[in-house]
Amino acid sequence: MRTGLAALAVALAWAAPAWAQDAAPVPAPEAAPVITPTPLPADAVVVSTGDVATDLVAERSIDELQAMLAAGKVEAWKLADLYVERIGRLDRDGPTLRSVIVTAPAKDLRYDGRASDDRRKAGKTLGPLDGIPVLIKDNIETQNMPTTAGSLALANNDTGRDAPLVAKLRAQGAIILGKTNLSEWANIRSNNSMSGWSAVGGLVRNPYALDRSACGSSSGSGAAVAASLAAVAVGTETDGSVVCPAAMNGLVGLKPTLGLVSRTGVVPISHSQDTPGPMARSVKDAAILFGAMIGSDPADPATKDADKHRKDYAAGLTPDALKGMRVGYWKPEMAADLAARFDKALEELTAAGAVLVEVKMPELKGLGEAEGLVLYTELKADMATYLATTPASVSPRTLADLIAFNDAHKDSEMPFFGQETFIKADKTKGLDDPEYKAAREKSARMAGPEGIDAMLKAADAQLLVTPTYGTPWLSDPAHGDQFQGPSASELPAVSGYPHLTVPMGLVNGLPAGLSFIGTAYSDGLLLKAGYAYEQATHARVAPKYLATIPADLGPRK
Repeated sequence: MRTGLAALAVALAWAAPAWAQDAAPVPAPEAAPVITPTPLPADAVVVSTGDVATDLVAERSIDELQAMLAAGKVEAWKLADLYVERIGRLDRDGPTLRSVIVTAPAKDLRYDGRASDDRRKAGKTLGPLDGIPVLIKDNIETQNMPTTAGSLALANNDTGRDAPLVAKLRAQGAIILGKTNLSEWANIRSNNSMSGWSAVGGLVRNPYALDRSACGSSSGSGAAVAASLAAVAVGTETDGSVVCPAAMNGLVGLKPTLGLVSRTGVVPISHSQDTPGPMARSVKDAAILFGAMIGSDPADPATKDADKHRKDYAAGLTPDALKGMRVGYWKPEMAADLAARFDKALEELTAAGAVLVEVKMPELKGLGEAEGLVLYTELKADMATYLATTPASVSPRTLADLIAFNDAHKDSEMPFFGQETFIKADKTKGLDDPEYKAAREKSARMAGPEGIDAMLKAADAQLLVTPTYGTPWLSDPAHGDQFQGPSASELPAVSGYPHLTVPMGLVNGLPAGLSFIGTAYSDGLLLKAGYAYEQATHARVAPKYLATIPADLGPRK
């Protein structure tokens, strides 16, 4: 989720196309070769504290980092150290972004880095992620760090296991750098929440303007990647939680087709809508991370066909992908400055060769209410299922237990907003409730066949574009999120279809995103179109960590 269910549209079987069928599938990753790292030099634990050293990783793509590793300009163990030190400079000091809750134990980072260095020397690298530091949202399990979902109730949730998606990344040589902050419980606890705040990590700050929201719930992943605290990061989405923080932190974010990436080991909201997704500074980096995350998981039935879609998504990216592509678009109600930027984006798409067709958003009455009942019902059931797998050090075992925990720790857990959404969800009647089943059928039908599919058909288009959200609002502990602007997240979230956001640049100094939306399993097509747009515009601007956005408020005399 992104925001409360007061504004679900803001919150939170189709055959693969011919181009996807023709691509050679990528084999499942094998276990990393057993190579005992060579001993560290005596001064290995010492890294420079000067700006020049940590700036070496600023704004570096995966390809650039791999080139540095291959040329011997930096070793993987040192690369991880540089990112940890940059986290110290920007996340703990300086602008104090509070985007990273914890970094992995130094001994683990050094071991993994040295193992990657030795594989590289032996000519046995595991692919484009080998040696690349990756941050993981702190509602996804990692075997060497707690998984808190931002709540003190899970502060001791040391499961000792990697979520399958994390295991896949490790098997391909990625260095799991740490865990990112998030909107507590992925923003499902309260309708009046403040996106990016958790009792464990505090409030994430937006690197573009520190007094603005980083959005949520993957706020930490968004702010951290924008600030180059890692090459890429993993977020999760139920409705908007990848694409909103990506758009509002000037990033690329992909909410994949549901069922391509395992949800096992992810603190849940809804099995009908939850999915992890990649966040990056470029489409290619997002495509690399996405391809590494895909795979079937026997413990997650939704992923039974995921292995069929494993391939090198980055290899198919070309600057001319938009040429001749029919693209539907709609103009939601929005501020004049954002509307002007979207009009420019439409001109840029046309210049890149796209054939644009305007479509109307269907009315879809009752969709938000139906989605709400689904999320409330599944939260209660899925949370109990997850909590049953946690160690004895975690006391709560039901949603009711979490509500009681929050009541007992009001000062630390509820200083800004309450838990009325938790309370409402706890009153639902279970997964066998006929009203829940009807709501799930209705919401899926309206969002998919009657929503996205109908718009694509009306335009005879391959995909849809629209602004992702408005621009970041001021963080407000007193009143919670004060969102204004459009939202593109609801239909792809509820239908389980893919949703890609790509930077449109800055609107009055604040980031804005352009959404690419398609039908099921069109993830690769969206990445191709997004890449072509990105290469045609180079619209992303690096953050400057401004205290606020300068504004002319009128005469001074």
